[in-house]
Amino acid sequence: MTILHLSFYSAFTLSSLGLAFHRTHLISALLCLESMMLSMYVALSMWPIQTQTLTPTLLPILMLTFSACEAGTGLALLVASTRTHGSDHLHNFNLLQC
Repeated sequence: MTILHLSFYSAFTLSSLGLAFHRTHLISALLCLESMMLSMYVALSMWPIQTQTLTPTLLPILMLTFSACEAGTGLALLVASTRTHGSDHLHNFNLLQC
């Protein structure tokens, strides 16, 4: 395993652990999701270089597009939840209430 692979795996693992254990605010959960997507984007962008293929792949651009859509949706949910509940604390959200 090269140092490049180790850095991508560790960045993805640290963001997954941050998402699993640090769930007090919605914005911190969104930041962990974005860092996971960023590490996956960089890994997919470096994949043709590691395999030494000459054709560029469309998968990193598609993933970047979905990541931007996910960020926009997450920020819209953050604004809507802050307006209705008064804060972005995740323990204030009760999914059983309307």
